[in-house]
Amino acid sequence: MSFKSLKIGKYEIQKPIVQGGMGVGISWDQLAGNVSKEGGLGVISAVGTGYYQNKEFANKLVSDRPLSEANFYSPKALHAIFENARKICGDKPLACNILYAMNDYGRVVKDACEAGADIIITGAGLPTNMPEFTEGFPDVALVPIVSSPKALKIICKRWEKRYNRLPDAVIVEGPKSGGHQGFTYEQCKLPENQLENIVAPVVEEAAAWGNIPVIAAGGVWDKNDIEQMISLGASGVQMGTRFIGTHECDAHDNLKKVLVDAKEDDIELMKSPVGYPAQGIRTKLTELVEKREGPSIKCISNCVAPCNRGEEAKEVGFCIADRLSDAFLGNTETGLFFSGANGYKLKEIISVKELMDKLTEGE
Repeated sequence: MSFKSLKIGKYEIQKPIVQGGMGVGISWDQLAGNVSKEGGLGVISAVGTGYYQNKEFANKLVSDRPLSEANFYSPKALHAIFENARKICGDKPLACNILYAMNDYGRVVKDACEAGADIIITGAGLPTNMPEFTEGFPDVALVPIVSSPKALKIICKRWEKRYNRLPDAVIVEGPKSGGHQGFTYEQCKLPENQLENIVAPVVEEAAAWGNIPVIAAGGVWDKNDIEQMISLGASGVQMGTRFIGTHECDAHDNLKKVLVDAKEDDIELMKSPVGYPAQGIRTKLTELVEKREGPSIKCISNCVAPCNRGEEAKEVGFCIADRLSDAFLGNTETGLFFSGANGYKLKEIISVKELMDKLTEGE
């Protein structure tokens, strides 16, 4: 089966594969630039950009960590990341993933538009006012992430009424994805919420709004999975964890090794300061947190609104900004390592080109 290209707004993605946006520092210029270069859609994560190039673009630091959302989500760093990604992929489409739950969401969306993002992808909440922040950038395509047809319907109704526009595509994400889920812990286990069972209903809802392209995400691993999702009506797929296993991935080699060494039983759902469960790898940090012996929680970066300036972090036992940043820095003792449910299948590090060839032509 040969795949058709994926259309998102005015942009055509030659291979219908969207690389998931992974922060802190997993998908920045090198990974996203090379995925776009090879015909997929490279996605730059806006999370934790203050850590880019040894915190060169963070104006203020405390304990060697970016101070406040102004520095954790550094606009100068985001511009530099896009500039360097463009050196790799030229004028091919590039996207930016911006969590709706982040503090300064509107400002970061504008930063991404000004930095040259062609497409904005937003999950971790229901982005009902997303178009508000892209005024003045009519060519920027908008792609929300949902976990149900109901969520897509709410977004479409609000956008049409308030902004006279609709999503240019929608990502439907099942509970096998890495990082934060759009379901409660219990809902993640229910058969009706698995990706293969939610794609068709979301495709049906998307068709009612003028055939919005649907991109399936969460557990997609190989060409067979891509073919299955397209047979269910999806126009493309989004894959995150699989791209960590590439030489070009911006992640630290220690982070890649944690994934390569992970067994199936090591990957689990865990509590998160964001309020929804997150999927990751059981590590030394997990054990420390369970014993309430984890690193101190100081809320230096003020990264996400649901955490309430560290109150939720104290409840669950860790600061998500600091622990993801430790993983980016290669600290296997206190780092938090997110992974999709199929991350244990990652056994080698290959080039982005080789991976894209495997995904489109088969193993």
